[in-house]
This record gives sequence, C-alpha cells and structure tokens, in this order.
Amino acid sequence: MTKLAHTTSIITGASSGIGESIAKHLANEGSNVVLAARRSDRLQELADSIESEYGVQSKVVETDVTKKEDVERLANDTKETFGSIDIFVNNAGVMLLSFLKNNHVDEWEQMVDVNIKGVLYGVHASLPSMLEQESGHIINVSSVAGHEVFPSSTVYSATKYAVKALSMGMEKELSRTGVRVTNVSPGAVSTELTDHITDGDVLDMFKERDMTPLNAEDIARAVTYAVTQPYYVNVNEVIVRPMQKKS
Repeated sequence: MTKLAHTTSIITGASSGIGESIAKHLANEGSNVVLAARRSDRLQELADSIESEYGVQSKVVETDVTKKEDVERLANDTKETFGSIDIFVNNAGVMLLSFLKNNHVDEWEQMVDVNIKGVLYGVHASLPSMLEQESGHIINVSSVAGHEVFPSSTVYSATKYAVKALSMGMEKELSRTGVRVTNVSPGAVSTELTDHITDGDVLDMFKERDMTPLNAEDIARAVTYAVTQPYYVNVNEVIVRPMQKKS
C-alpha cells in the first residue's frame, strides 16, 4: 500500500513548478490532492493528469492566497469533499528580487502579502481541523534566502526569514498536539519565479550565476520524504541546495 493512502493534501501554488511537482509526488504516494492557485485552467489540466496517472481523486479550487476568505473556502471545500485535511503545503510564493535603491515598493508589498500573509492564512484555515483530529502535517516552503541574504534579496529574504520563524514557532506550539511542521528551504530551482523579476540590475546579475539550478522534482522529493515518515517522526527542517559548477 502507498504511504499516504486515505489522506488528503492541499497544495497552494500548484499550477506550476514546485507546487505542481509536489502534487504529483503526493498523489503517487496515494494521497488525494486539492490543487490551489489562481490559474484554474492549468490546475484542471493537472488534476485530470493526476487522476489518470495515479488513480487518486483531485479537486481544483481557484485560490488567491492573499485573500483570507479564499483560503478559508479552500479548506472548507476540502473538508466537505474529502472529510479531512491531512497535509497542507504552503507553497505559493513570489520572488521579486530588486535592489533597495531602485524602490520597487509595490513588489515589496506583494511579497509580504503572498509570502507571509499567504502562509499565515494557510495555517489559520487548516490548523483547527488538524488540532481537532489530533494529526496533520503543515509544510512551509521557505528558501535558502531565509537563511542567508545576498544582494537584491533583502526584502525577499526578509519574507522567507519570516516563514522560517513561523515554522520554528509552530514546531514548539504544536509539539504535543499530533500536528507536525516542516520548513523546506530550496536553493535555486528552475521554475517560473525568476520570470517575474523586473529589476534590470538583478537580471544582469543572474547571467553570471555559476551553478546549475535544481529541478522542481528535487524539492518535491524532499517534501515527500518529510510527510511519509512514521507519525512520531517530525522532520523540522530540510535545506536543498544545488551544487556549484566545477571550475
């Protein structure tokens, strides 16, 4: 039997990249998946593919994680359809790198709304059900930028440090409740994240990177590892980095 049979997982930011890959990996382990993002057309394509390939149930819920009512509806629809929320993956995020001197204030605000408030809304919506059933697993996707800061990542790193801090606090608060918490910090991953960077100075800097980025599947495997451990094992922190290119 697959390790996650008879469970239900919610994945935010599931329409592409890391979220899409996580959904497939959890489905492969037997979990029903609820796919949340703003691009419902892409979610439906993924849902159809998952049901056909893995034989689990899937559900699409168009969700903007910056809206508390959207995330509450996501959780409520999941419970109505499947009866429980066993895994909640706070994956939705934006990486709008810029140098402070260039004053991309609107992008700073967007990162705060998605990367911090979006995670808090996910916790708010899913935690009561998990506490009631005395089991569950919340995955917060942070970043290596939540452990160290590099030029142009100042605000982005601040949001990801916040996610890491939230995870650490949750671990302590929930340690005797049956609810597990894992903070996953990816390094550079080949996804759409960098496509949204508008600061030309940053784009020039990216051309000089000396590493091959990770694939989304590399992060999905780390998440799957954490959620498939025995119930008494809580994997609190996973950091996944790409190797530097050989000189």
